[in-house]
Amino acid sequence: MIDVGQLRKGITIELDGALLNVIGFEHIKMGRGSALARLRLRNVRSGAIFERTFQASEKFLRVFVEQRKAQFIYRDDNLYTFMDSESFDQYVMSSEQIEDSIPYLKEGLELELRMHEGNPISIEMPISVEVEVVETDPGFKGNTASSTSKPAILETGLKTNVPLFVNVGDVIRIDTRTGEYMERVT
Repeated sequence: MIDVGQLRKGITIELDGALLNVIGFEHIKMGRGSALARLRLRNVRSGAIFERTFQASEKFLRVFVEQRKAQFIYRDDNLYTFMDSESFDQYVMSSEQIEDSIPYLKEGLELELRMHEGNPISIEMPISVEVEVVETDPGFKGNTASSTSKPAILETGLKTNVPLFVNVGDVIRIDTRTGEYMERVT
């Protein structure tokens, strides 16, 4: 069992017979009365997202989740195929199950596959990924230390802001937690 205060983003719990992944957590202290916790939850099987408020005294059944190293292989419409790096088994997940990670997925990416009872329930992205810039305005000579930025579209379809010195064809590192530019790789 796990207390409300121990819940964090990424933890999987069982509630009313459904597996739920915590994707947001907010602690609310009322002027009078007990504290509350507002959870943003994703149903692991259906991908549905909803919010629910709980008393601070409530407890939940924490679900054992196995983490396995995997590699993203390819996308087919709304289905994404991953290969276990050790057993070479392939697992297919729907876009609803991994929607927060889709803008960072590119073929060959190494990541963590989260499994429950032999079935994939979610993926855990690395902290940063390297992607190529496919569309942006041209850079200007001398703009190497400027704090201004310009919009760019990356090979995965993600739209982000990059410094003025980044050009089409450059490979940049993106933070998968925020979607922001970190640095230019080449």
